[in-house]
Amino acid sequence: MQEATHNIAILLCTYNSSDFLEEQLDSIGTQSHHHWSVWVSDDGSQDNTADILEKYRNQWGEQKLSVQAGPQQGYALNFFSLINNRNIREDYYAYSDHDDVWMEDKLARAIEWLKTIPEDTPALYCSRTCVVDHHLKKIGFSPLFRRTPSFGNAIVQNIGGGNTMVLNQTARSLLQKLDISDGIVSHDWLTYQVVTACGGKVFYDSKPTLYYRQHKRNLVGENNSFLARLYRIKMLYRGQFREWNTSNIKVINTISPHLCPANLKVIENLIHIRNSNILYRVLGLRKLTVYRQTWFSNLVLYAAIVFKRF
Repeated sequence: MQEATHNIAILLCTYNSSDFLEEQLDSIGTQSHHHWSVWVSDDGSQDNTADILEKYRNQWGEQKLSVQAGPQQGYALNFFSLINNRNIREDYYAYSDHDDVWMEDKLARAIEWLKTIPEDTPALYCSRTCVVDHHLKKIGFSPLFRRTPSFGNAIVQNIGGGNTMVLNQTARSLLQKLDISDGIVSHDWLTYQVVTACGGKVFYDSKPTLYYRQHKRNLVGENNSFLARLYRIKMLYRGQFREWNTSNIKVINTISPHLCPANLKVIENLIHIRNSNILYRVLGLRKLTVYRQTWFSNLVLYAAIVFKRF
């Protein structure tokens, strides 16, 4: 396959995005891989987001940038409105937030790995990020995950930020089969879960591919700080993890015929464990091939099991 045939649809969601949108579009425009098109779903912006998008459409041409109206049901379903848009058909698909800045080789590095995977195998590339402040001043990096990506990890943790993800058409087709009528927790976590549940391949790149901007309007912020850990503990005791887990399992089960038998068994056992007595919950979790990436997050997982918050 020649490089010219590696076409990427960039799925970009916007909502009152005028503060940072131009910087993100500029970083897309300077990608070393040139065969891309941007598909925007705007969730009812009231600022001058539309004017910015029109400016870039005039600059790039209508074949490079297309805009649709979003469902206005939150960012996750906004991304899925693009996943489910049948007018979008390329070799690969990259999620894009509106407030980041991409490194110029982001798409090229993703394609370098994705093209090694057979087309009929679901495949997902994701990476670490360089965390920056409002003015793009470096703060640090997102967590470095060292354990192998798998469904056993995906069912309890997302290692890939959606803003770093690039997936192939086979992975996208599986996402299109999901019944999301009752809503979803997040588009990126669900993508990681579906690809691994169906026997796909996931590559986590330890080298950052973008500058992940932190600002007061972040919907989902950087999670590698002490305060972020305290916040996760707070969510645990409120039962948020249990709600997320219930929702994720329900959605994944809507494509159960496509799941690997071993992963179906993981889901079945996990459901049983969650509803058992405390001793069986703890012992049952140890027998499952379920894990998070760090000792602290695994401790949080076991605490959630003990207190029936998972």
